[in-house]
Amino acid sequence: MAHQKHSTDRVRIVDVARASGFSTSTVSIVLNEAALSQYVAAATKEHIRTIAARLGYRPDASARSLRSRRSHTIGIMVSDISDPFCTLILEGIEKTLYPTTYLPIIMIAHNQSKQFGRHLEMLMERRVEGLILVANWLFGEFDQLSELEKAHIPTIAVGRDLTARRVYSVQVDNVAGGYAAAKHLYDLGHREIAVLRGPSELSDSDRRWLGIQRFAAEAGLSLAAERVEQLTAAIEPTAGFDEGFRLTTQMIERGVRFTAVLAFDDLTGLGVIRALRQAGRRVPEDCSVIGFDDVPHATMNTPGLTTIRQPMEEMGSLAARWVLDALDKKLEAKKSAGSTDSEPDAEMPSASLGTLHLLPAELVIRESTAPLRA
Repeated sequence: MAHQKHSTDRVRIVDVARASGFSTSTVSIVLNEAALSQYVAAATKEHIRTIAARLGYRPDASARSLRSRRSHTIGIMVSDISDPFCTLILEGIEKTLYPTTYLPIIMIAHNQSKQFGRHLEMLMERRVEGLILVANWLFGEFDQLSELEKAHIPTIAVGRDLTARRVYSVQVDNVAGGYAAAKHLYDLGHREIAVLRGPSELSDSDRRWLGIQRFAAEAGLSLAAERVEQLTAAIEPTAGFDEGFRLTTQMIERGVRFTAVLAFDDLTGLGVIRALRQAGRRVPEDCSVIGFDDVPHATMNTPGLTTIRQPMEEMGSLAARWVLDALDKKLEAKKSAGSTDSEPDAEMPSASLGTLHLLPAELVIRESTAPLRA
């Protein structure tokens, strides 16, 4: 009796060659999509791939990586995966990488600089071909970023401006967002507007504050110091909510007059609403509140939170596409130069090093803001 191949045995290239009637080398060239496959007849390639699919052949990614000296992996460093800001950006990255041959490797830094550094070293040890940094909170200065440049690993930061470190960065236009938030409250008749700025360590906070000040100067709006507070730096994902609650409660206890609150982000805004309710103030009848980001909690809250939307999924998708484009361009350059080394050794195009790409901010009006009542 002929030996039956056990169903759990891995189908090899030699098995596909035997079933298709072509040599092992020809089958290997076709299934591995080697450069020589362009010289193989289309009908032959189709026949080999049909047989391979029928037998259940799957390429050995590890073996292929050893042969090509490529990992086909994209590293994704996330500051805090429990933060809805990061989650939406990840969706955009994953949707873009899904149809490709690149495998995303997600590492979570939990807003810890030491953990960020260690994870970055691990990603480099595994020879990731590109890196996307999803940072929305506090990242310090990292020596490893210079090592990424030396290793020619295309790196993009989403949600934080790292252009000073020669890292291509994509953010929402925070200045325009702050301007739009202040204008919305002003157009509703509010003049006594409290502003809760983000932590001083975040450039986002300075840029949103710049937008607010720019509108105030144009409109002749006074931003009284007693109505301007700043969140303290913290690494907990709920820190914004807690700070919004604390700062609003303190202003109420001090007797500060305000008819509207412009919060640094949505979680801060939700903390503001909680504090107002506990103080017996209705939103928006007694006080309007506006946030920033447009995370899912904003629309699920009662009342729905008016906010400045960041196109977070689009930001993630753009970052992934730019990394893929950088890798494709480097591979094409190697092919044109006749290089036999198939490792991409990719880097971002020189024109994009240190470039900050800004996406438009969008005002989303919900039930937490309303015209000033007489």
